[in-house]
Amino acid sequence: MREIVLDTETTGLNPRDGDRVVEIGALELLNYLPTGESYRQYINPERDMPTGAFEVHGLSEEFLRDHPVFPDICDAFLEFIADSPLIIHNADFDLGFLNMELAVAGRPAISPDRVINTLDLARRRFPGAPASLDALCRRFGIDNSNRTLHGALLDSELLAEVYLELIGGRQPGLVLANQGVPRGLARAIGQPASGASEPVQRAPRAPRPHAPAAEELAGHAALVARLTKPIWDR
Repeated sequence: MREIVLDTETTGLNPRDGDRVVEIGALELLNYLPTGESYRQYINPERDMPTGAFEVHGLSEEFLRDHPVFPDICDAFLEFIADSPLIIHNADFDLGFLNMELAVAGRPAISPDRVINTLDLARRRFPGAPASLDALCRRFGIDNSNRTLHGALLDSELLAEVYLELIGGRQPGLVLANQGVPRGLARAIGQPASGASEPVQRAPRAPRPHAPAAEELAGHAALVARLTKPIWDR
């Protein structure tokens, strides 16, 4: 089963205010584990870089000016993600930006139905607890010491480890049997959306005879006769 862990970096918080995507990082999973295949692309936003955004990811306007604009890279990006489920932390944010960029490029939007939002998974599993990527790394003992700045590919690599822990570690099916499974995750892992297991239908078998043979009965009687003060005679 192929899944794509995905993250973006942007110039700000709202694409409706003119903010743009400046980096996409994506990591391929096969049966929940990284395959080594990844996608990383810096993007020229064709605008300035606000100070607040630069302090988050360290990508300057000067650095990005030499990289392609989104319409020039969107086909390669869409080819990499194909039709695989997308694993995204705080998916509404990233999907809003990506679909805005795709609309500008004249491409169809990515459907929310194919997205597994790890922020929702974390809030369901740990209600009321911090659910940022850094907080989840601390909870699961995942080393994020290299995350001095946000980076789309680095964050995707960390999120891949967090996602594996959220769905039950190395045996993801174990934790899902008694929990409500989101529709996108249920489809991705092949379980019912309710989290209940499908009943197993088995053909009935005829009972097998277990009557003892005559020699077995004789041997048992001989053994009992040798017993001294058996408990059933008390």
